[in-house]
Amino acid sequence: MRTAARWVVLGAATAVVALGLKAAGLPSPTLFAALLVGLVAALAGRAGELEVPRLAFVAAQATVGVVLGAYLQSSSLSAVGSSWLPVTLVSAGTLVLSIGAGLGLARVTPLDAPTATLGMIAGGASGIVTMAGDLGADDRLVAFMQYLRVLVVVLLTPLLVALWGAHGGGHAGAAPPVLAHPRDWLITVAVAPLSVLGARRVGLPAAPLLGPMLVASALTLAGVSFVVPPVLRELAFALIGLQVGLRFTLATVRLLGRLLAPVLIALFGLLVGCFLLAVLLHATAPVSLRDAYLATTPGGLYAVLAIAFGAGANTTFILAVQGLRLLVMVLLAPLAVRRLVGTGRQPA
Repeated sequence: MRTAARWVVLGAATAVVALGLKAAGLPSPTLFAALLVGLVAALAGRAGELEVPRLAFVAAQATVGVVLGAYLQSSSLSAVGSSWLPVTLVSAGTLVLSIGAGLGLARVTPLDAPTATLGMIAGGASGIVTMAGDLGADDRLVAFMQYLRVLVVVLLTPLLVALWGAHGGGHAGAAPPVLAHPRDWLITVAVAPLSVLGARRVGLPAAPLLGPMLVASALTLAGVSFVVPPVLRELAFALIGLQVGLRFTLATVRLLGRLLAPVLIALFGLLVGCFLLAVLLHATAPVSLRDAYLATTPGGLYAVLAIAFGAGANTTFILAVQGLRLLVMVLLAPLAVRRLVGTGRQPA
């Protein structure tokens, strides 16, 4: 009974904090809020022996995989059109920059290579945090670096875009109903568990996330239109955030303090590298430098889209490039980590 009461308190606190973060315009507010609530509960000693059940965590991973896969729409591929080659090169370049920044960070800090590399992957923060534990990384430190990157991008992007000036705001499409349509529930509930089983059967790394993501991507490209019910999506984000947050310790927090400066330096280098990729995209594709920058900025997809709408930018192209890059990051990051840094140092 006491355990149930603790979960109710954590759930209510997560909902309140998420609403506040959403009002402040931060992306992925539910996952970020759950991580903060879990961290505070763990450090205050109020969480007891609470831990997200393994089956519930795998279900949350699978749901996030379906969410990520649904980003890849046929309209996104059409928006890229004749610019597919520079967009592909920019996506690959972003992955190379991220891995390079992570390996460099691992050489000058106590971080092991898998944790540092996943922490610096530019895109798909929720997906990267979700798979970090499965790849042998410290998901607490990965979450810290990922959301520090998102926060920096969210704070800097409006200032940089203002240098180009804004004109004529766009309009976002209507958000789906909280409970969505019964058909959306059926597709999500069918895709998530079956694709996890299939991915594990073929030995796919980070199977609980990547299996559903690949199947959902295939369905959307085949013209099957669906959305993950928002209430289910946010519940999955909350479970993942709590799973990570409840595992924090005072030693981990002290380590985060020592890591702040080097991580910020690595993030600055990543931002500069992504800006150079934006210059390359501007030179090789029929888009303005502002739109190229918004398409290549390393993270904060929802925030970037909101800024793009307000600035009257080419939101279709930006969403296409950001969405495709997100899938590339989440799909190739585990393969790169296992191949390049899988034998790195153990976490400090």
